[in-house]
Amino acid sequence: MKTISQVAELTGISTRTLQYYDEIGLLKPSELTPSGYRLYSDEALQKLQQILFFKELDFKLKEINEILQKPEFDKVEAFKKQKKLLCLKRDRIDKLIELLDRLEKGEPCMSFKEFDLSEYIEALEQFKNQKEDDVIKHWGSIENFNQLIQKIKDDESNVAKLAIKQFGSIEKYTEAMKYNLEHFSDLMEQSKELAKNKDEILQKSNDLYVKLTSDLIKDATSREIQDIVHEIVELSNENNLGIDMGDGFWDMVIESYSHDTIREITDKKYGAGASDYIKKALQYYFHD
Repeated sequence: MKTISQVAELTGISTRTLQYYDEIGLLKPSELTPSGYRLYSDEALQKLQQILFFKELDFKLKEINEILQKPEFDKVEAFKKQKKLLCLKRDRIDKLIELLDRLEKGEPCMSFKEFDLSEYIEALEQFKNQKEDDVIKHWGSIENFNQLIQKIKDDESNVAKLAIKQFGSIEKYTEAMKYNLEHFSDLMEQSKELAKNKDEILQKSNDLYVKLTSDLIKDATSREIQDIVHEIVELSNENNLGIDMGDGFWDMVIESYSHDTIREITDKKYGAGASDYIKKALQYYFHD
């Protein structure tokens, strides 16, 4: 058996993160000492290893929990799939590193295949041809939708960079966008229902941020503050229509609090220093 501190030292995962995994039922300690200290067996460490592999592949904790709890879960089969996905991820990163090496050496390399959005653009064209009524209903005309496609083509490099930043790869971005197009009508109907409660949702969000920034002297990494951050994240997840926002979404949110305009608006609304405080609290929640 290993104590939580020993597991933290062995894995590099903070004790706070292990405590959180326990709280959400992702990784329970094998035993508790009479004093209430957590102890982990080799079996628990094997499960933690599985969790870390899934995290490396950008799975969300909720998704990992659901996968591990399935009666039919086969850890050997999972290892095989994880290995395949990690190899694909490695190959893509290797290509990007190779491109950067060439650019660093000053080679005139104008390769953009790493940022190719052609599959996504093709999906938009198919959606336009197959769902003409939906296009006209929500964009006003086929011409307006054609203009949207053209804007993506004209700014393909920047769109691709943002897609990679938010989703990790063009493939994952395209997969998510295809899903949205396939379920477009349902998503639009859900968005209409959500819009009816827009004021209530915005008020809940504002109340949570007011609560989060009520005392900027408090430790942003404390349990109290992290619980509030958890509520903010859950509220966002509950009201995103089930749309995959990409595993880099919250990193982009965190980064936004460094932008001058966002900082100015946030500090004006919640007090001087609120922007840095929110950024620190979110950073700890997602990365520590």
